Amino acid sequence: MKAYSSEHIRNIAVVGHGGKGKTTLCEAMLYVAGATDRLGRVADGNTVLDFDAEEKRRKSSVSSAMAAIEWDNTKLNIIDAPGLFDFEGGVAEAVRAAEAVLIVTSAGSGVDVGTMKAFKAAEKKGAAKFFAITKTDSDHRSFYKTFDALKEVYGNKLCPTIIPYMEGNLVKCYVNLMTGMAYAYEDGKATRVELPDDPVIADMTSAFMEAVATTDDALMEKFFEGEAFTPEEILKGLCIGIFDGSIYPVYAVSGLTTAAVDQLLYGLAWSAPGAYGYAGEYAADENGEEEILPCNVAGPLAAVCFKTVADPFVGKMSFFKVVSGKLTADSAAYNPRTGEAEKIGKIITVKGAKQEDAKEIIAGDIGVLTKLAKVKTGDTLCDPKNIRVLKGVDFPEPCLSMAVKVTKKGEEEKVAAGLLRLMEEDPTIRYTNNTETREQVLSGMGEQHLDVIVSKLKNKFGVDVTLEVPKVAYRETIRKAVEAQGRHKKQSGGHGQYGDVWIKFEPCDSDELVFETAVVGGSVPKNFFPAVEKGLRECVEKGFAAGYPMVGLKATLYDGSYHPVDSSEMAFKTAASLAFKNAMPKADVAILEPIGTLTAIMPDDNLGDIMGDITKRRGRVLGMGPAEEPKMQELSAEVPMAEMGDFSTVLRSVTAGRGSYTLSFTRYEQAPKDVADKVIAERAAERAE
Repeated sequence: MKAYSSEHIRNIAVVGHGGKGKTTLCEAMLYVAGATDRLGRVADGNTVLDFDAEEKRRKSSVSSAMAAIEWDNTKLNIIDAPGLFDFEGGVAEAVRAAEAVLIVTSAGSGVDVGTMKAFKAAEKKGAAKFFAITKTDSDHRSFYKTFDALKEVYGNKLCPTIIPYMEGNLVKCYVNLMTGMAYAYEDGKATRVELPDDPVIADMTSAFMEAVATTDDALMEKFFEGEAFTPEEILKGLCIGIFDGSIYPVYAVSGLTTAAVDQLLYGLAWSAPGAYGYAGEYAADENGEEEILPCNVAGPLAAVCFKTVADPFVGKMSFFKVVSGKLTADSAAYNPRTGEAEKIGKIITVKGAKQEDAKEIIAGDIGVLTKLAKVKTGDTLCDPKNIRVLKGVDFPEPCLSMAVKVTKKGEEEKVAAGLLRLMEEDPTIRYTNNTETREQVLSGMGEQHLDVIVSKLKNKFGVDVTLEVPKVAYRETIRKAVEAQGRHKKQSGGHGQYGDVWIKFEPCDSDELVFETAVVGGSVPKNFFPAVEKGLRECVEKGFAAGYPMVGLKATLYDGSYHPVDSSEMAFKTAASLAFKNAMPKADVAILEPIGTLTAIMPDDNLGDIMGDITKRRGRVLGMGPAEEPKMQELSAEVPMAEMGDFSTVLRSVTAGRGSYTLSFTRYEQAPKDVADKVIAERAAERAE
């Protein structure tokens, strides 16, 4: 591939709902542009962009993939993002690196949740928005049904650009409203045909011209006077509207047959903004002060890592978007996060899994650096003499946690090593070693996401694991004040063991044992007090009723006795544990369960269903009201965390993927008797195994 200047580079994220033809359209763009010699098909597992073994098996994208296309003296960096909600991290990566977002939906569809999420992500980034309506040439599909549905949501900013002319259920040709020309397609080849005399085309042309006219006062005046726009005026008005967010062009295409894909490529090359056209990105200096960093090859180096891949042959691959300056093999690159300089090695460009050596990555372009061991996704590389930190990637938080169980004992370390490698590639994965429950806990975006992780652990690292519902960290406490004696006496010839204590146990407000002494007259020497406390703390850690740590307990040593010869620290430690065991049956021990604060956001229509579900989970609704997003509700509640294992799945199902939530631990609270009895019985069964 030849070298392109910054003004001729376009970075485009292809996003949208799952199953709408994003990857198929990207493959068609590659084929039409001559970047591939065959048209890859998802169903056949031979696509350039879905090259991972998991993607071929599932026939859907699970991570973002990139390929560069040359078209009309322009370099188009196409980033294909997954559409399934479990892999939203890929969308975050793609949008971070792009200035333009191509939102893909299909003819005959309404406005899917994935479409709305993609639009929201583009809006948050401030990226230009394009729509591609695919599958326009399939029987019983309606481009205009989808267009009207989109227009109902996004209003008059939606601008028809390439539309199909239909006779019955079949597309006869595609009309380019920018040029006023019509093209018929056969085997992907375009032939210009006469523009059909059709009222729909006339209405769409008028809507297109009106959208262009709104971008400039002079054009608006010309429009009202009924004067025709020149091609230069049309392109200028369209570009202004796309740039300032007042126009969202809509393209009708067929990814499967490649019909009108060439016109989409022309549209993106002509009108999609690149980094060079924007004012630049905000970057923070050493003091945290932000300033605009323009896209300038001659400027100081500033590049952000938006994606990481662990390639089995190349090693670690770090995908960079260069905002300012350029990256070369001899660039002085400083990582502000680590405070260390990074040695730049090999530079490559990628087309799916295929790699090609490159000399440099210039401002506004995307490329890959290999074997940067300390670089993580979200890191900035910059000039050490001009330190700037760019915004990282806004990844979603994982919402489903499961315990990892190895099939073969002793492979826990291999699991940990494998997960750490996968976390480098996918920052939406969380892995913790819960020392309390003695479980390895894996967190991800959903069931499919976790399933993919399990498959990768097996295929890449040779570790078989299963997932189980993680154990809940309960607590125990007492509800009555009691007194008990603990007396330890043992004589085995010669030196014996003797310790005798009286301890008062009572409830208190504390997360750990509160130990006090009130011994009078030296019945228990002071030098044995630490041993008594140690014995009690060991007992508190192990609990009584179900083996969970005990909280809210105050123990006061007030009496006892000792032997001048046989007493020892070990004897008093044992005596303290006996006092604890003697007291607990009379202290009315209760099970405490963790309570979390839930904040859930859902569409208005789903509020009642989610409230009902929370009630079934023994939750208490604290309040509700309109969310920031229109037609959405925000609900807050307190819920037992033990009941929330599948809430993410239920919320996603009920809201069709539009719902989201956060859950954070708040406090411990006494569990109902039936719950407590169940917990005690389950722990007893575990101990018996």
